[in-house]
Amino acid sequence: MGFDADVLIVGAGAAGLSLAHRLADPSFRGRLEVLLVDAPPGALRPPERTFCYWEPPGGEYDDVLAACWDRLRVTGARGPATTVRTGPLRYKMLDSRAFEAFAARRLAAAPWVRRSVARVRDVADAPGGARVAGLDERGRPAVWHARWVFDSRPPDTPPRARTTLLQHFRGWFVRCDRPVFDPRVAELMDFRTPRPRHGLSFGYVLPLGARNALVEYTEFSPAVLDGAGYTRALRHYTGEVLRLPPFRVVRAEQGVIPMSDARPARRAGACVFRIGAAGGATRPATGYTFAAVQRQSRAVAAALAEGRTPLPPPAYPPRALAMDAVMLRALATGRVDGGDFFTGLFAGVPADRLLRFLDGRTRLREDVSVGLRTPVLPMLRTALELPLLRRRPPAGSRGGRGPYGAAPRVAVAPGARPTDEENDS
Repeated sequence: MGFDADVLIVGAGAAGLSLAHRLADPSFRGRLEVLLVDAPPGALRPPERTFCYWEPPGGEYDDVLAACWDRLRVTGARGPATTVRTGPLRYKMLDSRAFEAFAARRLAAAPWVRRSVARVRDVADAPGGARVAGLDERGRPAVWHARWVFDSRPPDTPPRARTTLLQHFRGWFVRCDRPVFDPRVAELMDFRTPRPRHGLSFGYVLPLGARNALVEYTEFSPAVLDGAGYTRALRHYTGEVLRLPPFRVVRAEQGVIPMSDARPARRAGACVFRIGAAGGATRPATGYTFAAVQRQSRAVAAALAEGRTPLPPPAYPPRALAMDAVMLRALATGRVDGGDFFTGLFAGVPADRLLRFLDGRTRLREDVSVGLRTPVLPMLRTALELPLLRRRPPAGSRGGRGPYGAAPRVAVAPGARPTDEENDS
């Protein structure tokens, strides 16, 4: 069977573009033919959003960052605030538009990487490779055959889990009438927000200048709010907590990230693999995804360069996922207070170690030191309970590409225009 491409990538979001970007390296010239199939404009195409992650200075995307910080602040419900320096790391914010433009320039210089637009309906193994079928921009049938296929779409049926919370949020990009933000410090979690009946909530502030910032309201809870609920929460946070001067909402973002102890399959066939959030790149305890996507895409590119089966590696080690499962269950049952849990970690664990822990890059003794900063007895009780619980489909899942397949933070949120009500500030 003749192939249309050696590698076919379904979806041009963070995961698909990152892999295509790796395969546009000159070392693949004459060795691979790559096809990137993006969804047509509309609901299936990733909206504008922000990616946040931490790494040392000098990263490959540093020239197109929206901002970066070497100080993080976490504020408890009753105070005080804890401000930490990130040591050798930086907390970085990348706008999806800048990332897409960066990747597009890279792909344009690599004629062995082609792009197409189609609504992919089916991906399955075929003799010697895989078959991808769908409808092109004009609604006509389109079929491709490839040696390897990497699918970044969420699965039709969400994987079973013992615990599932939703990280759901709405953020305003605000411009204030006068300087009010400290551009040196990112507010990672501010728990001076009303606590939902189940789970936790917090504010999130990323200053882009003295007058500009992304101000976000986030909940970890079983169900999302309606639009009015997010607006009320953001009005309370910007007005009663931050006491911002008059401001205008320039842009908004909103989204849902599933946080669960499910085990997403990285392989969907002999020659079909899942990447990105669909392949387990979202960290269950935090929702961060972008850094794991970069690790995953580098590993896949290395396997292709060496002629190995390009199975994406696990995004996080088993020990990290086991600890996440315990934390999620403890939060969902109310055995631990989320605000106290996270403020205690940032107050008691060196920031660079904690950030490496959240990336799954710490050693066993470091994990133990982090674990001792959590409520030990409730966490131990939860750890003993987990093996007795059955994995079930997430409540409310109906198949299809709903919130349980939502693209990740910070990541990934459906874009939204500010309403007149939001700008009535």
